[in-house]
Amino acid sequence: MIFLNKTNVSRFQKEYVEKCKSLLPDMYPGCRPTYRIQNEGCQMNSLQTESIAAIMDEMGYQKIESEEADAVIYNTCTVRENANQKIFGHLGHLKSIKRSRPGMKIILFGCMMQEPHVVEKIRKVYPFVDLVFGTHNLHKFPELFYTVLTTNDQIIDIWQESNEIVEGMPASRKYPFKTGVNVMFGCNNFCSYCIVPYVRGREKSREPQAIIEEIKSLVADGVKEVMLLGQNVNSYGKTLENPISFAQLLGQIEEIEGLKRIRFMTSHPKDLSDELIEAMAKSKKICHHLHLPLQSGSSRILKEMNRRYDKEKYLGLVEKIRTAIPDISLTTDIIVGFPGETEEDFLETLEVVEKSDYDTAFTFIYSKRTGTPAASMPDQVPEDVVKERFGRLLALVQENGRKASSRFTGTVKEILVEEESKEKGILTGRTEHNLLVHFPGDVSLIGKFVNVSLDTCKGFYYFGHMV
Repeated sequence: MIFLNKTNVSRFQKEYVEKCKSLLPDMYPGCRPTYRIQNEGCQMNSLQTESIAAIMDEMGYQKIESEEADAVIYNTCTVRENANQKIFGHLGHLKSIKRSRPGMKIILFGCMMQEPHVVEKIRKVYPFVDLVFGTHNLHKFPELFYTVLTTNDQIIDIWQESNEIVEGMPASRKYPFKTGVNVMFGCNNFCSYCIVPYVRGREKSREPQAIIEEIKSLVADGVKEVMLLGQNVNSYGKTLENPISFAQLLGQIEEIEGLKRIRFMTSHPKDLSDELIEAMAKSKKICHHLHLPLQSGSSRILKEMNRRYDKEKYLGLVEKIRTAIPDISLTTDIIVGFPGETEEDFLETLEVVEKSDYDTAFTFIYSKRTGTPAASMPDQVPEDVVKERFGRLLALVQENGRKASSRFTGTVKEILVEEESKEKGILTGRTEHNLLVHFPGDVSLIGKFVNVSLDTCKGFYYFGHMV
């Protein structure tokens, strides 16, 4: 594994930031150029989007929300087919805008760009796109963008894999008081429906000291809550020269003075250890919220999905977690309509939902992803059957979620205030259980911890008042 630190990456790329900056006065005389950046997909994508935004800021661009900007940038997701179609829809709209703004630069990067057939389509159908790059060479963006500014050619730079981990990328954080921190990249699980290992690459863990130093720096800059991110954080540390467990990493992070809350996602059930459960139960900083994807309640379907656990193991894990952490908030992901799913398989999923008492579940209709084993499996479930099952699952998830979430009614919880809601004078924040809470208050409280009485449960959020 090669670790590229802040010095040996940024020194070279800083030159390109300065070169881009020097071009702008002649390209945009008398005004500051603008950029629009949009993120699709997971929280790891969000961090990468923040890095690109920070680089654009440093170059001298001004961020706006309109697509009629001098540079329009999309960080793409390819987990589901509709994510791809959404990007192609944006490109159709941008084509007409670029006719009237020929100097506009259009940039696409991220997971969708790691699919060869997507890149070929962009090359042939969307030649007006100026820059395409993927998930492995984010750190080269200043160099790539400089090439875009100094040539009329379409630039496509896709790395199929990389054994490098780049440290010290800049970021333009949405919230000054909370942020995500990547602890690892890639995935080795190869679930049969999932494109992620093919576009994100194999699993790579960051060195614990680099993670600790980054979080210490963030805390010194005002961050009070961090979300540790990885495709499967439970397998953190296995690829390191000196392996450590995720629970051990959490123990080191807990010792950071000034850090108030620790969250993490996503956890694969096959790798959730007793050591991690014990660490969560004993911790004063790890939030009592665990996202534990189920995907299906049928052991037969789970085997076809290559999930490497069965229904009984999953339910046993839920029981073990609830015994150790009685107030835990459990959330999950569920796929409906995986190839070969029968009514009996689906009923087993409903049974697990009933027994697990999720606070909420993110439910998805199976999306066929070209290049995955599931895409060529027989017995693809008819669309009308999938939609009918999806409706039944959603109704159950909502009903049970309202019951589970309402268990805190009448209690007082510590809230990290995030923002003012659309209604002036009403603030919004989250409990350690990741429940959203609205309450009256002054905007000066944003970024602070306050105690709030949870008076009324409105399904998946609360109304309350400060105490």
